[in-house]
Amino acid sequence: MQRTVALIAAASGAVVLAACGSSPSGTAAGSPSATPPNASAFSGEPPSAIASAAESLLASASAAAASAAVASSEAAASASAAASAFEASVSAQQAMTREKAASVLSGVPDGGNAVNDITITGIARQNTGGLHAVVVTIQNSGRDAASYAVQVDFTDTSGKAVDSAIVGAENVPPNGKAQPVAFSRQPADLTLLPVVVKAVRY
Repeated sequence: MQRTVALIAAASGAVVLAACGSSPSGTAAGSPSATPPNASAFSGEPPSAIASAAESLLASASAAAASAAVASSEAAASASAAASAFEASVSAQQAMTREKAASVLSGVPDGGNAVNDITITGIARQNTGGLHAVVVTIQNSGRDAASYAVQVDFTDTSGKAVDSAIVGAENVPPNGKAQPVAFSRQPADLTLLPVVVKAVRY
């Protein structure tokens, strides 16, 4: 009888210990419970690595924009220099004949006597620094050597002349030809059409 009571007491103690050793949720007794983060511990600033990356991206974008601006400025300067060089070269080649050609044309009230001897061919703008320019081909169809004076007008889309160029060639042999260049100083972004308005053989 005493032994039976002892066994019952021991069993009861084991049940109590088991109940104390585990929680209803199955979590071991004595484990720390989760606590929410303390909002005051955050500064509101991104971690330094992210901030550094952002600053690096901004610096790269700024450098790229500055580089693009410099490239654009250099391209514009290069185009302007090319246009000036082209103009100077053409002017130097034709300086001696242009003044005389202008004098001849000033005394001609109509289109002149040599319009049929003249053809014009456009020059690609990448070769002129952006200027509107044409090669004026003078073909001497006469039996004797002759000199020529030619006026080329550059007209807008309405047909109005907005610029004019005078070129000349001296002592072109029979069946020979000369090819001076006429160009306009008007802005390159304008749409211009070159037209031969006067041509004189003298």
